[in-house]
Amino acid sequence: MTALLHVEDLTGGYGSVRVLDKLEFSVEDGEVVVILGANGAGKTTTLRAVSGMLSGARGRVDFEGTPLLGSKPEAIAKRGIAHVPQGRGTFRELTVEDNLKLGGYTRRDENVAADIARWYSFFPRLGERRHQQAGAMSGGEQQMLAIARALMARPKLLLLDEPSMGLAPLITQELFTRLGELNETLGIAMLIVEQNANLALKIARRGYVLETGRISAQGTASELEGNDEVRRAYLGM
Repeated sequence: MTALLHVEDLTGGYGSVRVLDKLEFSVEDGEVVVILGANGAGKTTTLRAVSGMLSGARGRVDFEGTPLLGSKPEAIAKRGIAHVPQGRGTFRELTVEDNLKLGGYTRRDENVAADIARWYSFFPRLGERRHQQAGAMSGGEQQMLAIARALMARPKLLLLDEPSMGLAPLITQELFTRLGELNETLGIAMLIVEQNANLALKIARRGYVLETGRISAQGTASELEGNDEVRRAYLGM
C-alpha cells in the first residue's frame, strides 16, 4: 500500500548549512502524524521541503506515489497539500471573509460559498468576525483563520507548523480539539510539527522525534508517550 506522503533520504538546508540529514517518514491517508523537536531541530525546514519552499533539497518526497521534489509550491498545493506556516501568514489588512475567499481562489467549482459557511460553522468565532480585518483579531483567532483558509483548498494533507506558538493554554487546547475533530469527521490527514507534545500526541496516531536534522525516535503516539527519553525531554515528566 502506497503512503499518502512518503519521505526518504531527505537532505537539505540553507546555503552551506545542512539542516536535514537523510530524513525518512510517512503519513498514511487520513492519519495524523506529529514531528516533535526542540527549536533548531529542523521541524520547519521539513515542512518547507515537503511544500516546495526549500530549494535544493535532495532525496525523495512522494505524494500519492508522485515525486514532488523540484516542483513549485503552487503546483504542490494544487496536488492537495496545504501548508499553514509558523506565524499564521494571514492577510492582516483583509477581512476574515476575504482571507477565506483567497484560500479558494484556484477552485473553479460552485461550492466556495458553501465551504466558507461550513468553516464559519466549524470555527464560530470566524463567523462572528467575518467582516473584521484579520490583523485586529487575537492570535488564536488568526490561527483558526489560517487553518480555515488552508481548508478552503480542500486539501488531502494539511501541514501545520507550530500551531500552538504564542497562544494561551486554553486557546491551544481548543485549537487541538478542533484539529482532532477535523481529522475524525472529515478524514483529513495532517503532518504537525509542534513543541507542545502533550496535546499533539493526544490527536496523533504516530510520531517522530527530530534532533539536529535526524529522526532519533519514532512510534505510535502511545509508544512515544511511554518512552522515558521523550517523557523527560518533551512531556515534562
